Amino acid sequence: MLNDLKNILASIKMTDVHLWLGRLIIWSAAIITGLVIVLFARATEYAIAWFDQMQSALWWLPLIVMPVVGIFIVWATKRWFAGAAGSGIPQTMAALSYEEHQPIGHLVSIKIAISKMCLVILGLAAGFSAGREGPSVQVGASIMHAFRRFLPQTFQIDPKHLILAGGAAGISAAFNTPLAGIIFAIEELSRKFEQRTNGVMISAIVLSGLVSISLQGNYTYFGSLSVSPIDTQILLPVLIGGLVCGVFGGIFSKTLIELTENLPGRITRLRTRHPLYWTGFCALLVAGLGIVSHGAANGSGYSLTKAMLNGSINETWYYPVVKYLSTIFTYLSGIPGGIFAPALSIGAGIGYDLASIFHYHHLTIAFSALCMAGFLAGVTQAPITSFIIVMEMIDGHEMVISLMAVSLIATVTSRIFSRPLYSVLAGQFTAGPPDQKRLDHP
Repeated sequence: MLNDLKNILASIKMTDVHLWLGRLIIWSAAIITGLVIVLFARATEYAIAWFDQMQSALWWLPLIVMPVVGIFIVWATKRWFAGAAGSGIPQTMAALSYEEHQPIGHLVSIKIAISKMCLVILGLAAGFSAGREGPSVQVGASIMHAFRRFLPQTFQIDPKHLILAGGAAGISAAFNTPLAGIIFAIEELSRKFEQRTNGVMISAIVLSGLVSISLQGNYTYFGSLSVSPIDTQILLPVLIGGLVCGVFGGIFSKTLIELTENLPGRITRLRTRHPLYWTGFCALLVAGLGIVSHGAANGSGYSLTKAMLNGSINETWYYPVVKYLSTIFTYLSGIPGGIFAPALSIGAGIGYDLASIFHYHHLTIAFSALCMAGFLAGVTQAPITSFIIVMEMIDGHEMVISLMAVSLIATVTSRIFSRPLYSVLAGQFTAGPPDQKRLDHP
C-alpha cells in the first residue's frame, strides 16, 4: 500500500512538472514571437525610409530598382520559398484546415517565417505598396507551431491551437491591438472558438504584447484621435462611408480573386507563361504611380495616414486612387506582402475626399477614421475585426458605435461584389504542398 502511494505521488509530481514545463515553453514561444514581430516592424520602417531617401535623391531610380528587385523576389520565392508568397493570412487559414496527419511545413515553418520577413523588407525597400501585418500573422503562427517539438509528450495540445495563437499574437504585436488579435483569430482565422484554445491564445497575445510595449512603449498605432463631439451628424457620413467603402472594397477583393484564379484571357496567359515579365510589368506600374504621386503610392501608407488623422496634411484627391491601384498591382506582382496597412491608408484617403465632397470639413478626421474601418471591412468582410482594430489603433472608443455601423454596412455591400477574400485565397493552399501550377498564384 505504501509503495503504491509513493508511486501515485511520484506520478502526480512528474505530471505537474511536465504541465508547467509545457506552459513555460508556450510562454517562451509567445515572448519570442513578440520580439520577432517588433524587430520585423522596425526593419520595415527602415526599409520604407531608405526608399523615400532614394526616391528623393533620384526620382527616376525606382523605375529601375523596383522591376529588378521585384523579379528577384518572385524568382527566389518560386524557387526556394513558395510558402512565403502572398500576404500570409491565407496560408495560416489553410494550415488550420489541415488534418493532424497532413504535413503543413509548406505553410508554416521557421524557414517560411525568416524568408517571409526578409522578402517583405526587401519589397518595401524597393518601394512596393504592401504591409507587414498580414505577414506577421504567418510569422507568428510559424514560430508558435515550431515550438511544439519542444513540448513534453505528456503535454497534450492541438497544434492548431498553437497556429491560431501565433497568428493572433502576430496581428496583436504588429498593431499593438490585443483585443483585435483575439477577434481576428475568432472571426477570420478559425471562424470558431473552442474553450481549450482560450488560455493558449490569450496568454500568447498578452506575452507578445508585453514584449511589444516594453520595446516600443504603450503607444497607439496612429496616435490618439482628436475628433469633434460625436452626435447625430455622424449618421450620414456613416451611411455614405459604408456604402462607398463597401463598393470599392468589394471591387478590390474581386479583382484580386479573379486574377489569382487564372480566368481565361490575355492577362492570365501572360502571368502563367511569363510570370517574371508580369512581375516586371506590375513593378513598372507601381513605380510610375509612385512618381506621379511623389511617393504617396509607395510603402505601407502609415506616415500619410497618421498625418491625415493628425490633421497635419491636406491630402490630395487622387491619393486613394493611386494607393488603391499600386496595392492591387503590388499584390498581383507576386511579391510577398500584406494589404492591411495599405487598406487602412486607402480608407483614410477615401474618407478625406468624401468629407470634402459632402462639405463635412468639421468631421474630416472622423470621416477618415470611419472609412478606414469601412474599407478594411469591405476588403476582408470581417466587420468586427475591422472596427475593433481601428478603434484600438486610434484610441477612438467614443466612436465605437459609428465604427461598428460603418463596418457592417461596408461588409454587406462588399458581399454584393465579391466572395470573402482570405477564405477564397486560402482555398488555393488546401490541396497539399504547392506544385508548379499553384506557384503561379501570387
